[in-house]
Amino acid sequence: LAIERAKELFGCKFANVQPNSGSQMNQAVFLALLKPGDTFMGLDLNSGGHLTHGSPVNMSGKWFNVVSYGVRQQDQRLDMDDVRAKALEHRPKLILAGGTAYSREWDWAAFRAIADEIGAYLHVDMAHIAGLVAGGVHASPLPHAHVCTTTTHKSLRGPRGGMILCNDEDIAKKINSAVFPGLQGGPLMHVIAAKAVAFGEALRPEFKAYAAQVKANAAAMADELMKGGIDIVSGGTDNHLCLADLRPKKVTGKAAEAALGRAHITCNKNGVPFDPEKPFVTSGIRLGAPAGTTRGFGEEEFRQIARWIVEVVDGLAANGDDGNGAVEAKVKGEVAALCARFPLYPTL
Repeated sequence: LAIERAKELFGCKFANVQPNSGSQMNQAVFLALLKPGDTFMGLDLNSGGHLTHGSPVNMSGKWFNVVSYGVRQQDQRLDMDDVRAKALEHRPKLILAGGTAYSREWDWAAFRAIADEIGAYLHVDMAHIAGLVAGGVHASPLPHAHVCTTTTHKSLRGPRGGMILCNDEDIAKKINSAVFPGLQGGPLMHVIAAKAVAFGEALRPEFKAYAAQVKANAAAMADELMKGGIDIVSGGTDNHLCLADLRPKKVTGKAAEAALGRAHITCNKNGVPFDPEKPFVTSGIRLGAPAGTTRGFGEEEFRQIARWIVEVVDGLAANGDDGNGAVEAKVKGEVAALCARFPLYPTL
């Protein structure tokens, strides 16, 4: 049931719903299509990539020869000329497109054209945007990619897990063998059942409304943050997230994450393009719209959340980590009042 619903949802011929996580789904693609020492290209971590896209601390960066591509310094958008130049120079066997902190649309056709030019596989990791793709508000990579991977628990709103999609029978057979017995043993059927439920929900008309609202809410939040003097990487967002650069406020991502957490606003510290800070400190925070949208928040609620973020960050800049308690307590109370208006389970 999960397989059939996944194929219907994304319009593809083959689906493997067994991967237990995002890392394992990407490892399965590498195991199926690459050999240790092969070259592949992936998005640089500070440009919005993922650890499994070739970070030196990850298996993907230890077992393979990784050529990273990134964004332009002037506008912080993908540099497709750089992608093509590196592909022609290094001739990777696989090009990995997709990221975890890139807020702009991806040109899947351009990536496929580059892959075809050098005879490489195109692997798209759409973990973050799969819900938007399913909801019809983001271009689908399936017509262009040789293989797509996605987690099921982000914008898709399912259980924690992964999934691999493709339209090529030979690749599908290799993927299936890589997942089992290559990487995993018995499948977690209780999780797969939950995936089937999530895919069923995503096939309903209400999910399209949710996906459209996610994009609108993220854009409203990004706009309000910029009004408050916080830089947004690339100047805005086309999807569900925005990456806030806190350097104008002279506050680190690590400090902001902790302060906002105390105010009951959850985010994570995140590197920004060309970040001068260390990965465990960072200059930015990553903010997403799916959870609040699912709760019922609209654009005005997300603008209010952005104003609270600015208030906490400004307080942090003025008062320091130890002197910002009053600001954080005030915002915490206001956050609680907002959430009380949108209960998680209205019928209970």
